[in-house]
Amino acid sequence: MALGKVSVNNLNLGQGAVTEIERYFLFIGPGPKTSPKNIGKLITLNTDSDLDAALGVGVSDLKTQITAARLNGGDRWACVAAPIGAEGDWQTALEKSQQQGFSVEAVVITQPVVKGDELSAMHDAAVSLSNVYGRRVFVMAATASPTPLQTWAEYLLDQKAITADLAAPRVLAVPQLHGNDLGVLAGRLANAAVSIADSPMRVATGAVLGLGSVPVDKDSIPLPSSIRAELDKARLSVSQTYPDYPGVYWGDGNLLDTPASDYQVIEYLRLADKAARLVRPLLIRRVADRRLNNTPNSMAVNINALMAPLRRMAKSVKFAGEVFPGEIESPKDGDIVLVWKSKTAVEAYIKLKPHNCPKDLTANIALDLSNDDSE
Repeated sequence: MALGKVSVNNLNLGQGAVTEIERYFLFIGPGPKTSPKNIGKLITLNTDSDLDAALGVGVSDLKTQITAARLNGGDRWACVAAPIGAEGDWQTALEKSQQQGFSVEAVVITQPVVKGDELSAMHDAAVSLSNVYGRRVFVMAATASPTPLQTWAEYLLDQKAITADLAAPRVLAVPQLHGNDLGVLAGRLANAAVSIADSPMRVATGAVLGLGSVPVDKDSIPLPSSIRAELDKARLSVSQTYPDYPGVYWGDGNLLDTPASDYQVIEYLRLADKAARLVRPLLIRRVADRRLNNTPNSMAVNINALMAPLRRMAKSVKFAGEVFPGEIESPKDGDIVLVWKSKTAVEAYIKLKPHNCPKDLTANIALDLSNDDSE
């Protein structure tokens, strides 16, 4: 004999949203030498924060870059700041931020580097975060401003030596030509009004805000556009202007990757990292779940589930007769493939396709000098 039993269970199908960390940056740098505040601590900031109260009333490069980032970051800008002492190091502050659970998209290190080994160490730290914590970040680093004793040719030579023969695909280096270039670019990349799929070069984003004064070399020659072009060739990220067009804009967000790599500009790395962050929790939920198996139905169901975040990234909006494209092109059949390596190991191959984006535009104009005999 038996007694009847009824149970009702709530099933968690893993259909919720993943917390978005894109556009949330960690700034690390020495605090003010006079009246420093919160040295060795992690401070959350937004557009309403009093930077003097949070970082100290004195002047510091950290506060200068954060001020520029906030100005360019829009009304939803926010960040984490890690003021360090004059003898402090960014590695300790970065590790502390991870131990305290701060997930960020980028780490902005304001102390200028003087040699490539420092950039290599930053790249190694970014890779380590992925290996240890499963967190993907890119690093934005500053290189030095020109000194009053240098010509532009001498400055260019020093800057090119920093990135020569360097492979650091998770590092973006910014010469501090105007004193706050790093912060300006960090804010531009963090602006919620702009897609992470957009290059900082995008003119429709608007001119950069609050960029410092135009520098001059020891001969009092203002920064020439040719120097910017050569710095860009050296894979450094610099501002730019267009003759007879008002405003200062930006060039590519160059990553220190190798020639022919897929990740030479920041927007491509950001897209891949975002997709990885969205897919990773879905894979974690499937650990030892026999609903993922090699039967045709299971393979189809799970491929469809892994494709869902890509569809969200690809979603476009049509407004006022204009289409605002998604971050990537819509995924199609075959863009995700599951391969069983053994009875217990499966690999997912996922393809993202960024939209075409014009960065080099040319107009060819011809005259029509034919005789119109229609009259």
